[in-house]
Amino acid sequence: MSENLIGYMDDQGNIIDTQSAGENCTATPIEYDNSEAALEIIRHSTAHLMAQAIKALYPDAQFFVGPVVDEGFYYDFRVDEKIGEEDLKTIEKKMKELIKKKYKIEKYEISKDEALKKFANDDLKQAVLSRIPDETVSIYKQGEFEDLCRGPHVPALRFLNNFKLTRVAGAYLGGDENAEMLTRIYGVAFADKASLKAYVTMMEEAKKRDHRKIGTEMELFMFNEESGAGLPFWMPKGAKLRYKLEQILHKAHLVREYEPVRGPEILKADMWRTSGHYACYGENMYLTEIDGQEYGIKPMNCIGHIQIFKQTQKSYRDLPLRYYEYGVVHRHEKSGVLHGLLRVREFTQDDAHIFCTPEQIAAEVIEVVEFVDSVMKLFGFDYTMEVSTKPEKAIGDDEVWEMATQGLKDALNENSLPFTIDEGGGAFYGPKIDIKITDAIGRKWQCGTIQVDFNLPERFEVEYVAEDNTRKQPVMIHRAILGSFERFIGILTEHYAGEFPFFLAPTQVIFIPITENHADYANTLKKKLILEGIDSEVYDKNDSLNKRIRTAEKQRVPYVVIIGDEEVANNTVAIRNRRNREQYNLTQDEFMVELTQQLQEGKI
Repeated sequence: MSENLIGYMDDQGNIIDTQSAGENCTATPIEYDNSEAALEIIRHSTAHLMAQAIKALYPDAQFFVGPVVDEGFYYDFRVDEKIGEEDLKTIEKKMKELIKKKYKIEKYEISKDEALKKFANDDLKQAVLSRIPDETVSIYKQGEFEDLCRGPHVPALRFLNNFKLTRVAGAYLGGDENAEMLTRIYGVAFADKASLKAYVTMMEEAKKRDHRKIGTEMELFMFNEESGAGLPFWMPKGAKLRYKLEQILHKAHLVREYEPVRGPEILKADMWRTSGHYACYGENMYLTEIDGQEYGIKPMNCIGHIQIFKQTQKSYRDLPLRYYEYGVVHRHEKSGVLHGLLRVREFTQDDAHIFCTPEQIAAEVIEVVEFVDSVMKLFGFDYTMEVSTKPEKAIGDDEVWEMATQGLKDALNENSLPFTIDEGGGAFYGPKIDIKITDAIGRKWQCGTIQVDFNLPERFEVEYVAEDNTRKQPVMIHRAILGSFERFIGILTEHYAGEFPFFLAPTQVIFIPITENHADYANTLKKKLILEGIDSEVYDKNDSLNKRIRTAEKQRVPYVVIIGDEEVANNTVAIRNRRNREQYNLTQDEFMVELTQQLQEGKI
């Protein structure tokens, strides 16, 4: 029998301990590894272990839910005492003590009525039971601790040695902002110590790269709670960085025959009713009233592009027609999920919509994938693709959905592009390809998307004149490559740890004149760089030379240039290249050639 087995899962989803499973056991073996299936069991079980430890330390604690999430697990609970980050070590210590007691994890089932009586004095358990439609519920027990749970779990606590509690947060009961705030503790668990250690190392590196910390240090962006949560302000350096990213994409769009357009940020609510947003996405929208009529601030740009397409008659010769817009959108995100630039309430999508015939879908999808590939290579990201199918809350017939979904799959298959399936993960109006990137320290992010939509063109009666002079409905491909400028800049900041490539850096050169006599030459060079589209600053404050150099290097700027008597006399520059850790001298002309060559690296 392999030592790597967690246990065996029987037909009812119960885990049987390897020590009690006989040689003739017919149940499904579960490998003790870091596969998705095994980790889900390990992490779910570790969540219960954490809850057991909390209950031992805080006997008054009452528990709501403790699910597995993408990067680990959490448990929501109520407790009289305030629990902070400093208490996590104590909880971890108690978890390890419980493991040493060698408790087995046992499952039993009771009727829902029995469960309601059993937990009659626990309103959080009553809330959980109210969400369970089944007449029979399962309970998992380890020692004196037990909780409602579907499972499965590992057979005993001895399998749960590789875990770490990561943070404490607040969470509204059931995600309802009007409900009680509970305490939430997040954690992570793996099958082996090496994987846990690698994860902890990655998280320590991620903490150093936190875009909120770097953004503050580099003066890129800010938030002001008095002005409203989730609403970023772009400071001058951040606005420069953002402008450069916009310009790179602007040129790339024009080369690929996209046309720039711009739609209003607010439309009558009837437009959103027609599109289906009001019914399927209304809880995420901001609504207001003007002159007695209801309006909705746009959460997406598609309706505006549809109106522009419909303004003049289109022929099959006009297709495919590609519109793009840096469209500002607003979405009502719950305060608990807001996170720097990564989750905000106002953001700008690098949005585009392609109107084409059904026969053109495959070619257009591949063209977009090529566009995505060029952008990801520019910034050094690896990526994967995932086809997301019809969700529960959707508009349109199943036939149309199947045709659109198959169109995406065919486009990828015919070009030998690998992808996975996310069942039920599509947009409410159509299936999509999600682009998931991997950053410099191995974290995955969902950014770009490609969506095939037959439904909105039908709802808004979008037509073109076909070759046989009949009127036909075009297909609409929704497409974003970055997803949003805010989120992508947050990801880029952490990916590069603020050390942006030259073509993107908000400040590319800092000139440091040794004395006041050298300031005029430095400012002359600054003006020359402006004409070449290069951003620079002159540090000529009344500080010591060493302090000004240290301050410049903290800005993570690619080039620090020292200007002294020799440089002024010979029209040269003394360069400290932070990226290459080199110091060297160049003439003005040589310096300009070096910088303009690096600007060219930012082309797609």
